[in-house]
Amino acid sequence: MAGNRKEEQAPRRDRNEDRGSRSRRRKKSRRRELMAAWTVLILVVIVIAGAAAGGVYLFTQMGDGSVGAAAKEESREVVRETFPEGEPPADSRTSGEKAEAFLREMTLEQKVAQMFVITPEQMTGYTLVTAAGDASKTAYQTYPVGGLIYFKNNLESPDQVKAMLKNMDRYSRDIARVPVFLGVDEEGGTVKRVGSQAAFGVPDVPDMALVGASGNIEDGFGAGSTIGDYLADLGFNLDFAPVADVLTNADNQAMAKRSFGTDPQTVADYSGRFLDGLREKGICGVLKHFPGQGSVAGDTEYGFQATDKTLDQLMAQDLVPFQAGISKGADMIMAGHVSAPAVTGDQTPASLSQVLLTEVLRGKMGYDGVVITDALNMGAIVEHYQSDVAAVMAVQAGADLLLMPDDFQAAYDGVLKAVGEGTISEERINQSVSRILKLKFDRL
Repeated sequence: MAGNRKEEQAPRRDRNEDRGSRSRRRKKSRRRELMAAWTVLILVVIVIAGAAAGGVYLFTQMGDGSVGAAAKEESREVVRETFPEGEPPADSRTSGEKAEAFLREMTLEQKVAQMFVITPEQMTGYTLVTAAGDASKTAYQTYPVGGLIYFKNNLESPDQVKAMLKNMDRYSRDIARVPVFLGVDEEGGTVKRVGSQAAFGVPDVPDMALVGASGNIEDGFGAGSTIGDYLADLGFNLDFAPVADVLTNADNQAMAKRSFGTDPQTVADYSGRFLDGLREKGICGVLKHFPGQGSVAGDTEYGFQATDKTLDQLMAQDLVPFQAGISKGADMIMAGHVSAPAVTGDQTPASLSQVLLTEVLRGKMGYDGVVITDALNMGAIVEHYQSDVAAVMAVQAGADLLLMPDDFQAAYDGVLKAVGEGTISEERINQSVSRILKLKFDRL
């Protein structure tokens, strides 16, 4: 019987053991499920944290080297999707802000060079320049001038001019990182460097005296648009036109055909529309010759000329077209070499006169654009001033661009020396270069 009991108790013990095993298995299963749940939760947290970190990197661009190569590559892919290759985001800065930022990176020598507009011969030292090759590139690296002016002898054919100007534009953008003014005297009529040559086959534009006598102000626009069209096609970006001189002296043969007329408002209207025509074609125009050469008898190219008008008389007549041009946002005004002793108290040419350029043109008339001198190799200047002296006086007077000094090297060195000696402050240089750069960023 005892054995039987043992045999009877054995199955009961087995059943108890089975219940214990099942209990242990259930506990293990619950632990595995709990561990799996925690693992999933941890993975979710890691993914969310990683995504957040990646977002911070992409939006703040905090590339400090701690981010892995894969994350960096991913960020580049996102940037490429946002800003496709070859299409960088637009620079939202104003031209003035760009100019100020660029100015801070320039050396004094680069700033002073930007204040000169010279011939390609003056830049290279060659007798005649009809191409822009290695010599021009090397010369421009030494003197990254603000602009170049071309004359009839530089211009042989459309293809030759296009190649020459295209190269100079490329050199300026590569070397100076800012475009160069590529200018020419193209008024129409008797003063046209391109239009006077049959090889270019451009439309004929008559003297402005005939345009002004037409009675149709839109003829002024037509003249500017026609000239601007063929200049832009050749690669020019600056035209030393129109003449804004009011012909108040019948003996003035130098301006007789070049002026729009004898009435101040007529000259203002036609010269203003001429500027509009140039601007429509992407060409910067130049109102000339402040404060007006129509009241003198001779030509400052050959010697001294003076007007006896008072400031009130000039404001009522000669300065009307310039004031109108200022109201229209004239790109550039050329200061002539006429003296106005009744205004300045001496015989100083307007181009070198602080009274006329700073007090009258900038102060009284409110002009804050670019002022360029007439050619500083003209008789009215070279007969009385050395190149370095004239250049320094022009800057002190308020001029921004110095056109064709008789001796470019002397003029350039003279301005640098004046800054070094404190005769001209670097801040004064900065004012001019800022205006020049602003115009270039605006229009070129």
